[in-house]
Amino acid sequence: MDQFTHQHLPEVQNKSSINNVFIVGLRIHQNYRLVLFALFMVTYVVTLTCNLMIILLVFISKLSQSPMYVLLSNLSLSEMLFTSNIVPPMLYILFRNGAFFSLAGCFMQFFLFGIFAVTESFLLSAMSYDRYLAICKPLHYILIMSPRFCVCLILICWALAFLIMTISLSEVKTLYFCEDNIIDHFYCDLLPILKLSCSNSATVELVVSFLSFSASVLPFLIIITTYVFIIRAIARISSVKGKEKAFSTCSSHLGVVSIYYTTLIMVYLVSPGNFVMVNKVLSLLYTVITPLANPFIYTLRNKDIKAAIRQTLTTKLKH
Repeated sequence: MDQFTHQHLPEVQNKSSINNVFIVGLRIHQNYRLVLFALFMVTYVVTLTCNLMIILLVFISKLSQSPMYVLLSNLSLSEMLFTSNIVPPMLYILFRNGAFFSLAGCFMQFFLFGIFAVTESFLLSAMSYDRYLAICKPLHYILIMSPRFCVCLILICWALAFLIMTISLSEVKTLYFCEDNIIDHFYCDLLPILKLSCSNSATVELVVSFLSFSASVLPFLIIITTYVFIIRAIARISSVKGKEKAFSTCSSHLGVVSIYYTTLIMVYLVSPGNFVMVNKVLSLLYTVITPLANPFIYTLRNKDIKAAIRQTLTTKLKH
């Protein structure tokens, strides 16, 4: 491993303000960096391909008539945008062993990162509500979960995420940045940005953390509540096949929720701030691995998706 210390970083000048930041990335030997570069590149391409496949599959098949899969296509869209906001700059940083970015560009990455992450959180809660209606109130499902209501749910998810991150970015931009312009991470997250500030950031950190906490915890509480009712409803089903069929309709969603919130908790609640490398590794799980795992969960565990794939392939082969 390289003897990578702050002496190896570009010299930081003492300025009253900074216009650029130097993002360190991963501190590893060049040979390992090339291997990781290739690995992350392949992972990124596969992630984009799989999520794009789900989006196209939903809209060219009968799945477009199901609110659950319209929500799923938006989840795939948010994950495509999420990983595209993080991975390409990360690959550039990894290839260069650290790189300069404008402070405005850093703010923009933080803003987009938050929008797509928060949207995903809200979409997962909307999907759990959809499963609650389908299992607990099947007679009212079509009436309540109409196409218009589904579109409204999706628009609310994106709008709330945009609003939350607009407020968060506005708070962050009130700070005065005049400290070292080094971010010891591979993307612009909240805490690394706040470390650049030479003004009192306690209030800003409190406000933004509260908004982020609300945007993740409140949807999680909605998900838990809906699944309590779902489990009760499944338990009342007399036949074993009936229980299996009911549970299979939400097993993929439950798997995605489990991975999403497990990695989120590890990154922002469990990972100690002083252990930078540990935080980076956990962040890689959250930003690179999770967006790759989710489409595989839906394609491998969901019967409707697999049936749509077979039908689409059969139709294409016939023509």
